[in-house]
Amino acid sequence: MSSNPVAETVASLMPRARTELGELVAFKSVADFDQFPKSESEGAANWVADALRAEGFQDVALLDTPDGTQSVYGCLPGPEGAKTVLLYAHYDVQPPLDEAAWTTPPFELTERDGRWYGRGAADCKGGVIMHLLALRALKANGGIPVHVKVIAEGSEEQGTGGLERYAEEHPELLAADTIVIGDTGNFRVGLPTVTSTLRGMTLVRVQIDTLEGNLHSGQFGGAAPDALAALIRVLDSLRAKDGSTTVDGLAAHATWDGLSYDERQFRQDAKVLDGVELIGSDAVADRIWARPAVTVLGIDCPPVVGATPSVQAGARALVSLRVPPGVDTTEATKLLRAHLEAHTPWGARVSTEQIGQGQPFSADTTSPAYTAMADAMAVAYPGQEMQYAGQGGSIPLCNTLAALYPRAEILLIGLSEPEAQIHAVNESVSPEELERLSVTEALFLQNYAAN
Repeated sequence: MSSNPVAETVASLMPRARTELGELVAFKSVADFDQFPKSESEGAANWVADALRAEGFQDVALLDTPDGTQSVYGCLPGPEGAKTVLLYAHYDVQPPLDEAAWTTPPFELTERDGRWYGRGAADCKGGVIMHLLALRALKANGGIPVHVKVIAEGSEEQGTGGLERYAEEHPELLAADTIVIGDTGNFRVGLPTVTSTLRGMTLVRVQIDTLEGNLHSGQFGGAAPDALAALIRVLDSLRAKDGSTTVDGLAAHATWDGLSYDERQFRQDAKVLDGVELIGSDAVADRIWARPAVTVLGIDCPPVVGATPSVQAGARALVSLRVPPGVDTTEATKLLRAHLEAHTPWGARVSTEQIGQGQPFSADTTSPAYTAMADAMAVAYPGQEMQYAGQGGSIPLCNTLAALYPRAEILLIGLSEPEAQIHAVNESVSPEELERLSVTEALFLQNYAAN
């Protein structure tokens, strides 16, 4: 990184950042209180609130949102007449999955091979630290030139919509000229990237019933309708022969006109096993950023260990559908539910229930804020030009903020590049990316204030 006072300050703050991220990662802040104590999430929320108070933030509050979780809010006044920028991150995390599969404990930040490992290190507790680093660097180099609001969500990973509903009920709270969502990531390490689109998501639970109770497979199998077999057939109907998503009536042929994604690189990023084919057709970027994608997240059925020779009377699954920009998630949900019901065989009884959704998002990349971000990234990443990429994941709050503040410019950056392996075991963050993106955000705020 070229010599720059802001960059030098951020570099000097990295040991502190490592310590603070370790403290934050130590909280098991999974917002599913059937799995992890609510006190863990409350502890993380209080840590963020204390950090904001230490930086001079005013009106710091733990907001009790309608889904039973807390979001942390604070504001830091800038010069009179300055623009207002909202900085977003979330402190809740995904469950660690199989803790035994982690090389080091998931809630203990551990340095290994030049990366920092721990659940939430990149997604998105690292984003909280990124915001703090940027603000500290500005305070040490002439002050913060804009009014800053920070919001740290407590249930983003659960998709339960607490902060969205709270914001709708208190529309003045998060109002800003520009919003920086610190919850995406560079296309790859060292390549500065803003995320210009997000796919939306819907979750549908499907239940199939065929019998009053399980039956002996030897006595009744072959004629008695098997609910699990019916469910398997229904789920298989959601994919074409090449594995691409096929929901009746849902368009699936859009193309992506931004950054391309080399298929060999994708295989490496996704850790696809040798000899296993990718699913779908056409460019990888089309498949993951511009088209719908269905995933079966779970099936309720007997485990192999302890299974009995029975024809199953009932079975259910949880199905996720990622919805590309340009498609309304509500309409996509109707199509998905209709497809599941229409493809259920043998007259089996079927019921579907939507349990969560978020709309897709597209940013206006021609806005002045994007110019300010491009200039900032050119300094933080010498020799590199800012790239635009899509993201298959969903951040439902983006659409809520876009609807509440239609004149606000929204930018998405973050630490979740492919090597971070977010949502998987051995999640990690690149400290170099944390440093560069903290510099980027600080310089962006300076550039944006000067426009």
